[in-house]
Amino acid sequence: MATYDLEEQEKIDGLKSWWEVYGTLAIIIVATFIAGIFGTQAWKYYQKQQTDQAAELFVSLQEIGVGKDAKKIGDAARLLMEGFPSSGFASRAALISARASLDANDVQNARNQFQWLLVNSDEAELKDVARLRLAGLMLDEKKYDEALKLLESKHSEFFAGLYGDLKGDVLVAKRNISEARVAYKMAMDKIDRNGTHYKIVQMKLDALIETK
Repeated sequence: MATYDLEEQEKIDGLKSWWEVYGTLAIIIVATFIAGIFGTQAWKYYQKQQTDQAAELFVSLQEIGVGKDAKKIGDAARLLMEGFPSSGFASRAALISARASLDANDVQNARNQFQWLLVNSDEAELKDVARLRLAGLMLDEKKYDEALKLLESKHSEFFAGLYGDLKGDVLVAKRNISEARVAYKMAMDKIDRNGTHYKIVQMKLDALIETK
C-alpha cells in the first residue's frame, strides 16, 4: 500500500510540475478552441439572419413592384442595396429599380442603379446585363465612345450576340459603317439562326449593303 501511495504521489507531483509549466498555455489553447467553435456558429447564425432579412425585403420589393410605382420600388430597393449590398437580392433589386425608373422616364436613376450593380455585384451575368443596359442609354445620349468601351468589356459568351448587335448600332450611329458590318456579322454568328433576333440583325446588315 505504501508503494502504491508513493507511486500515486509521484504522479501527482509530476502533474503539478507540468501544470506549473504548461497550465496557462493549456487553458489558452482550450479557450481558443471553444471560442472558435462558438465564434463559427455565431458567424453562421449572423449570416443566416442577414440572408433571411434580405429575402424578406426582396419579397416585399416584388410585391411593391406589382404597383409599378417607381419611387416606392426605388425606396424598397435602396433598403436592400444599402443594408445588404453583397447579397444577390440587392443586385436584383437594383435591376428591378432600374427597369421601373426607365418605365417612368427617370434615366438618371436607372443609370445609377446599373452603375451600382457594376461596382457591388459579384455575379458576372448581372454585370453583363448592367453593361448592356448602360451602353444602350449611352447610345441614346450619343455618348458613342463610352458605349463602345462598355461593349468591349469582357462578357459571357451567352451575351455575345446582344453585345455585338448593340455594338453595330453604336457604330452605325457613329457612321462607321464598315466596322458596323463586322459587328453585326459577329452577332449573327452567336445568335440562333431560327430566332427572331437573328432576322432583325440580318435586316440591319442588309440595310448597310448599299451604305458607304
